Amino acid sequence: MKFNTIMPKELVSFYQNELQLAAENLKLNDLQIAWHHLERAHIIGQKYPYEHSFVHWKMLQFGIKIKSSKEIIGQIPRLLVGGVKSFVGHIPVGNTGGANVPPLKTMEIPEDIQEILKLNA
Repeated sequence: MKFNTIMPKELVSFYQNELQLAAENLKLNDLQIAWHHLERAHIIGQKYPYEHSFVHWKMLQFGIKIKSSKEIIGQIPRLLVGGVKSFVGHIPVGNTGGANVPPLKTMEIPEDIQEILKLNA
């Protein structure tokens, strides 16, 4: 069993860029684009406990901002369990992390993110 602890430096800038774009679009009240970037950050960071949990924290804050009880309730268990699943390498690859998708559903990874993830293959 492989334990994931620290995001490789090759991925950090891509992950941080997605979070920055999410924050910028949230300030502009472009909620759809902000959410899109949170989902992308989730895909990039989901193998790493801290980054995975942090994205779920940001998704929970997003749910609170838009007053979505579905997102708030959906993020709480993801926030509590996501990092543990990352640590032991048991994640649903490609899952976008929102309450609008089942937490264990594997999803197709967008091509550009596949290329980013290959940097650490």
